[in-house]
Amino acid sequence: MSTGKTLLALALSALLPASAAWSANNDTLIYCSEASPESFNPQIASSGPSFVASSQVLYNRLINFDPVKNTPIPSLATEWKISPDGLTYTFTLRQGVKFNSNKFFKPTRDFNADDVVFSVLRQKDASHPYHNVSQGSYEYFHDVGLDSLIKEVKKIDDYHVQFVLNEPNAAFLADWGMDFASILSAEYADAMLKKGTPENVDNWPIGTGPYALQQYKVDSLIRYIANPNYWDGEVPTKHLIFSITPNVQTRLAKLQTNECQIIPAPSPVQFEEINKNKDLTLHKVDALNVGYLAFNTEKKPFDNVLVRQALNYATDKQAIIKAVFLDSGTVAKSPIPPNMLGFDKNLKDYTYDPKKAKALLKQAGLEKGFEATLWSMPVQRPYNPNSRRIAEMIQSDWAKVGVKAKIVSYEWGEYLSGMRKGEHDTALFGWMSDNGDPDNFAGTLLGCGSIKSGSNAARWCNKEYDGLVKKALLASDPAKRAALYGQAQEIYYQQAPWIALANGKTFYATRSNVTGYSVSLMGSDFSKTKIN
Repeated sequence: MSTGKTLLALALSALLPASAAWSANNDTLIYCSEASPESFNPQIASSGPSFVASSQVLYNRLINFDPVKNTPIPSLATEWKISPDGLTYTFTLRQGVKFNSNKFFKPTRDFNADDVVFSVLRQKDASHPYHNVSQGSYEYFHDVGLDSLIKEVKKIDDYHVQFVLNEPNAAFLADWGMDFASILSAEYADAMLKKGTPENVDNWPIGTGPYALQQYKVDSLIRYIANPNYWDGEVPTKHLIFSITPNVQTRLAKLQTNECQIIPAPSPVQFEEINKNKDLTLHKVDALNVGYLAFNTEKKPFDNVLVRQALNYATDKQAIIKAVFLDSGTVAKSPIPPNMLGFDKNLKDYTYDPKKAKALLKQAGLEKGFEATLWSMPVQRPYNPNSRRIAEMIQSDWAKVGVKAKIVSYEWGEYLSGMRKGEHDTALFGWMSDNGDPDNFAGTLLGCGSIKSGSNAARWCNKEYDGLVKKALLASDPAKRAALYGQAQEIYYQQAPWIALANGKTFYATRSNVTGYSVSLMGSDFSKTKIN
């Protein structure tokens, strides 16, 4: 644990006594979270648990997504206009939106255009006074290319903001519903800068969301209190507690004993047990995601396409789906999920063929095999409900063709950090859609520009692939975009930077008396949740 993280936890825990009651009642909702957040500022976070704990509880964004159609709908922006050339976006902002407050600061004004401009420029402008606060790594902002795409962002008046782009971009509007696009308070930031404590903006967040942060005890709990002036209606549950519970079995046990009322990502092997319990309800949501094993193509022998193809043939994906996912997932073959624009249903996939794998390894000069590390995620995800079991099955498959894989794992924050730096040989990972656009997969996960930020875990840069994906972003015609993504997927298949493993459904479980909680493309929504 870093010193900064420790100090943050101690500072936050001082707000309320550690002995404060945990009783579950109509005013208190307890959610068993999978991990501690990396940060309470979603601009500088990158993991699901961090976003649930920050952007999805404390903040809002300019747009939201329709939970059924996955299309942009109003949030902090009530409407938007796009110029005919696709280069200028003008947002009309919602009036009367109140920010939360904390012990350091009480806002004197409502949300306005200054907050939008601040939230953008902090990430875009390297000379901005907040750019390097909290180490200033804005992975998502850079991954979707907003640093180079946005030519200018300006305040027209208090309730109108205009973006001017360097080129048209088909995903631009959807980007403003992503977690990193959460709107922070410029007034709070100015006040903390004057006090010499700018890091408070990230450690003690102030947003416009349904809840405000009260207390954080690292790897233990997070306490929130409802925003009494929430613009989107009364928040029915006054107290929200995150009980940080990494172990999937422990989460279910806590749900069964009513120590928490909601759990994310139950294991498929737990579904029957949940369904048999009249006090519990299992929920299923169709998702846009992909789970995969990334080869670090900057390391030998994974810089050799023959080796990557061989290990694709050596991996029995059907067996993994059957043993681990049960009814919760299907075999993946593309970085783009099925039912998303651009997915090529006719794309070929690697069959399970150990003989062909051995022949390719021989062709690569590795007839006797080799040794490598296989990183296994310490958390469960819809695209990977049991990473250790999947790693063991891959380890067993590869051993049959002479490849010895050593399974290693780390604490989630360390896992993410090491993978971004390219410390892995191979690593299990995955992605859940942030904005419903195919570039969020094809570009963010495999684009050349995503190597530096770390979301390209394969560290694979193919100029032809990259060019097709970039061209697709410039196209406004969906059919043209789909054709370009189809060509890109064919290159992906031939070059095999991953083993695409699975597309999973999203599951969560609740106590049966919980209503109003929802999970969608935007993640978790606690703002209408009730305990009846």
